[in-house]
Amino acid sequence: MASAVRTSYPALSRDRNVTKPESKFTIPPRFVDSQNRNNRFRDVSSASSLQRIRLRHDSAVLRPVAPHRVRVSSNDAQFGSFSEENEVQAPSFAEFITSERVKVVAMLALALALCNADRVVMSVAIVPLSLSNGWSRSFAGIVQSSFLWGYLVSPIAGGTLVDYYGGKVVMAWGVALWSLATFLTPWAAETSLWALLAMRALLGIAEGVALPCMNNMVARWFPQTERARAVGLAMAGFTLGSAVGLMLSPILMSQGGVFGPFVIFGLSGFLWVLVWLSATSSTPNQNPQISKYELDYISNKGQKSFLVENKPKTAKVIPPFRRLLSKMPTWSIIVANAMHSWGFFVILSWMPIYFNSVYHVDLRQAAWFSAVPWIVMAVMGYVGGLWSDILIRNGTSVTLTRKIMQSIGFVGPGIALVGLVTAKSPAFASAWLTLAVGLKSFSHSGFLVNLQEIAPQYSGVLHGISNTAGTFAAILGTVGAGFFVELVGSFQGFILLTSLLYILSALFYNVFSTGERVNFDEPIYE
Repeated sequence: MASAVRTSYPALSRDRNVTKPESKFTIPPRFVDSQNRNNRFRDVSSASSLQRIRLRHDSAVLRPVAPHRVRVSSNDAQFGSFSEENEVQAPSFAEFITSERVKVVAMLALALALCNADRVVMSVAIVPLSLSNGWSRSFAGIVQSSFLWGYLVSPIAGGTLVDYYGGKVVMAWGVALWSLATFLTPWAAETSLWALLAMRALLGIAEGVALPCMNNMVARWFPQTERARAVGLAMAGFTLGSAVGLMLSPILMSQGGVFGPFVIFGLSGFLWVLVWLSATSSTPNQNPQISKYELDYISNKGQKSFLVENKPKTAKVIPPFRRLLSKMPTWSIIVANAMHSWGFFVILSWMPIYFNSVYHVDLRQAAWFSAVPWIVMAVMGYVGGLWSDILIRNGTSVTLTRKIMQSIGFVGPGIALVGLVTAKSPAFASAWLTLAVGLKSFSHSGFLVNLQEIAPQYSGVLHGISNTAGTFAAILGTVGAGFFVELVGSFQGFILLTSLLYILSALFYNVFSTGERVNFDEPIYE
């Protein structure tokens, strides 16, 4: 009998008495509520005990076809979550959409929308500001780029602070500072050019913590089977912020002058901070409004990240940068983020000029051009996250799921950009561009969620490192496009180069990425 009990778990699946029935199976309550749920593999000394093991094994085998599935993974086994407490049923859509964790991600989406709206408002205001101050195009470019130079220096430090203090506190400070910089931009522009550049740089510094904070809060509040969907919702706010900023800024300027959008968006940020501090908590178990069912579901389905995020803080704040950069999964995320930023800023900065020079489109009469691609990107980002979560719940490995999403998010735009170059009319070109931007959002369910999986305890600083690489790539792509066009005389050539880089980046990510946790604490031997 003892040898039978010591038989490994896979061996039980080969027992001829354990078969997969053809129909769905519901576990009787007496097995779910068994008093011995925490002693599954202990004190088994009788035939009835062995039978109980087999019955429970049946439930594990049958679960993929049950209405509410619970996936058994190596992560669960590592943290002892193989007990039947993990058998909390998945929430319905109504329960999910009204849950406390969705309120948290909705607030994150609003913060990211403000983040991008505050960023793009200057691209609208730069025209009247240049006319009133007599700025040349080159100096107007310096004013716009001052944001990126500020954004360049903060993600790594901000990510380190996020890992140490948590996303709630750092996000509150970040939104408060970038809202202050936005609100004071009119005063700075009237004071001196240096004051204006300083406010734009402060905006970039403060916004550098936004995405690491988002990742940190999602890792704390959402189990792995819902994280891609949560990131999709949050990033929908980020992309919609571009559309909102581009569409509302001209309206606000017509009513309140050139500085109207800065005042409105700045005050909106201060209001967001008040709601964020009063209505959210750093972790689910600190939230007084959360139900016992939701808390049990989050903790049991996401024990790995839950335990990591609630461990006591140590005095060591400086992360192990050398060990982080010694692993190829880290570099797969860095390369993916760099390419993501390259494509995003090239499209945001140069596509209006491309349509004007190639198709002679008057973009002042085409407000839809600025808004539609980003609206589609927001919707497709959520669709990609939902699909990603469904794949994982249905048994697809996390690694394969991330690679599928990243391949769609990079290979798709690579092909669509070739279609853009070959389009004969602005309508077809716009359709190809919208498709490229929409498919690009699938990468949010690839590398962006992958940060939380390979190193939950260092996800903030890893996001900061990859964001810094992304900012370098954004500067290189945005500036390099202008030089490329001057030297080669062709926008199409640079778009084809971007398409090739998308394909190569997807290949690099697929070769070196993983969805499993990476040990960054092991020493490096020379």
